[in-house]
Amino acid sequence: MDIVIVGAGAAGLTTAILTRRASDCRTVLVDGARRPCAKILVSGGGRCNVSNARVTERDFHGGSRAAIRQVLKAWPVAETVRFFADIGVSLHEEERGKLFPDSNRARDVLDALLHEGARVGVERRDGWRVHALRREGAGFMLDTSQGSIAARMVVLAAGGQSLPKSGSDGSGWTLARSVGHTIVPPVPALVPLVLSSRHPLAHAALSGIAHDVELQVWLDGRLAERVCGPLLWTHFGISGPAALDVSRHWTRATAAQRQVAITLNCCPGEGFEQVDSWLTRSAGVRPKASISSVLAARVPAAIADALLNAVDVPPDRPAGQVSREQRRAVVHALSAWLLPIEGTRGYNYAEVTAGGVDLAEINPRTMESRLCPGLFFAGEVVDVDGRLGGFNFQWAWASAAVAARALAQATNHSSPAARMQ
Repeated sequence: MDIVIVGAGAAGLTTAILTRRASDCRTVLVDGARRPCAKILVSGGGRCNVSNARVTERDFHGGSRAAIRQVLKAWPVAETVRFFADIGVSLHEEERGKLFPDSNRARDVLDALLHEGARVGVERRDGWRVHALRREGAGFMLDTSQGSIAARMVVLAAGGQSLPKSGSDGSGWTLARSVGHTIVPPVPALVPLVLSSRHPLAHAALSGIAHDVELQVWLDGRLAERVCGPLLWTHFGISGPAALDVSRHWTRATAAQRQVAITLNCCPGEGFEQVDSWLTRSAGVRPKASISSVLAARVPAAIADALLNAVDVPPDRPAGQVSREQRRAVVHALSAWLLPIEGTRGYNYAEVTAGGVDLAEINPRTMESRLCPGLFFAGEVVDVDGRLGGFNFQWAWASAAVAARALAQATNHSSPAARMQ
């Protein structure tokens, strides 16, 4: 084979399509799963959040942001929109810049990719699990469950470990490590967080309530990150965009055995003094109103009652009768409540993996290995993870496009006819 791409997910399939569009080289896509791209079908609640209207390197973590920026600039969002329009999937923008297919069907995204792959001549080997990768002469040998395959060049696009039922099992990292690459220890990201049930804030009773918050990440006692957005209380803890976005900071710090804490601010953008001034004024204007009803002007009533109960202030106490010490306790609960995080719901519920092949060992101009010429990477297998909102798919498309351009040039098989496909 000229090129073997390991992993038939979003990144692998796109790499194959774009390589075949620009070259007549024989391109084979192998995947251990019988049905490719399962993650596309479950993404975005079954609608597939294809990308985001506004993407920069600041939306990502992991490897060097300069390298991430270089990859993103090589295939901006406009190219993603054009690519999907070309294969029959028009996109529309929703809140927070999310781009979805007009049909609101993830199946249409997958079907379009599979159809385009077949049209341009991508060969698929579904159910072929790759067990080993090794150098052999100027190329590579891959040992699979269906026999061995020789290839001039190889692309590892096998994903991470998130949603393992989709086929993501971390095998790509094993293959990369076998040829000398460093793997940044992986952790679940964009994953719901589990709170302790032995805590004054009875989160289980708040299940189903959502509101805008600011979550603050404290590393070794210092404020390291602020994440704003909707938070959803659940029977096990917290979920929703804010919790998912903050989760990678908690999992990464915990894995590194650093001291980490997450505090909840129910008044995003305001600190203790600002919230204290607001509550003092509000109590002065409505001294006979219950403290709970005063707080309900800023947070859902159930949240107000839960916070008040947690700091031993009766919710029905008139706001004008709340002592200074009680008021300050309430303000602290509103603006900096320490969340008792015990863990996460794990890879089964994680939307992406943080960690993977060290981006410093990959040339961002080509996505080719700096250690093993002829080996390329695309997608989640690399130590790059984005926040919620279509950013991880944009990384998949962009890294695939960069790899495909380099592969097409390297094969020396490009022809006008191939480029017209």
